[in-house]
Amino acid sequence: MRATRPSLLVTFEPPAAQRTLIARAIDALAEVVYLADLAPAARAEALCGADVLLARNTARELRPGELAHIVKARLVQFVSAGVDFIPFRDFPPDVPVASNRGAYAEPMAEHALAMALAAAKRLFIEQARLARGEFNQFTPNRMLAGKVCGVLGFGGIGTAVAKLMRCLGMRVHAINRRGAAAEPVEWIGTPDRLDALLAAADVLVISMPLTRSTKRLIGAAQLALMKSDAILINLARGEIIDEAALYRHLASQPRFTACIDAWWIEPVRHGAFRMEQPFLDLANVIASPHNSASVAGWGEIALGRALDNCRRVLRGETPLHVIADDERMA
Repeated sequence: MRATRPSLLVTFEPPAAQRTLIARAIDALAEVVYLADLAPAARAEALCGADVLLARNTARELRPGELAHIVKARLVQFVSAGVDFIPFRDFPPDVPVASNRGAYAEPMAEHALAMALAAAKRLFIEQARLARGEFNQFTPNRMLAGKVCGVLGFGGIGTAVAKLMRCLGMRVHAINRRGAAAEPVEWIGTPDRLDALLAAADVLVISMPLTRSTKRLIGAAQLALMKSDAILINLARGEIIDEAALYRHLASQPRFTACIDAWWIEPVRHGAFRMEQPFLDLANVIASPHNSASVAGWGEIALGRALDNCRRVLRGETPLHVIADDERMA
């Protein structure tokens, strides 16, 4: 069944509308093959012949031993931006693997903005007090204009956050691996300058991937460097922050606010939702169920961005967002 044209192998089963999107995007560049459509005996041949794989979660979509067949592949492209749950140790070592970095950047940036405003304007705190009959009209809230938005992880999401925060008049300080970016900022540094970012930030947005080096990056010592009334927003992965340390800091610093979208134990990655600390008992916590990217119609936009990278490889170009060894969790 080896095709004369290059082959794009889709390892998940997309709905009809997404199949149409895939067909239009790939067009004459390659033959599109869906693993779910194949008989068991044909799967190995399709994997051996694939030039590019488009996947959501290979751990669920491929059977034991099937990854060994993809030695010809020029790229394995994931639709999701976060791929820390993928067991990379099972992949052939010479096959490039790319995440869909920044695929959900715009809706996630809006979510960060909403959380920052809700915290600065004390919306949930005062709503709860109104429910108790308290009318605190003259309790001050805060302006974000003129303050510093720190962005830890200045990729697609971080850049989108910066653009929105600038509309409020915030100054942007950022950290990424290069210490440089095309997006205008007042200050940018490499990860070794983390302490400077934490000390300066009035609002800190975490938008970096979970890797071996970023796990528990923010602990008690780092939280102690932040302003007592800072707003911390985690859109990335719960594990980047020490859970117990964050709870202790919030309990002892009531003017500090944590906006938690990414949790430590979540259904998609772990099969359940659980927290070890009672965050929702605290008035200085704003919580959401990791739904910052859950915007109607955005799944197709994210898929289109993944397909753009597939098209690059099928045209003989270098893929974007290839995951380096030190960015892999396992």
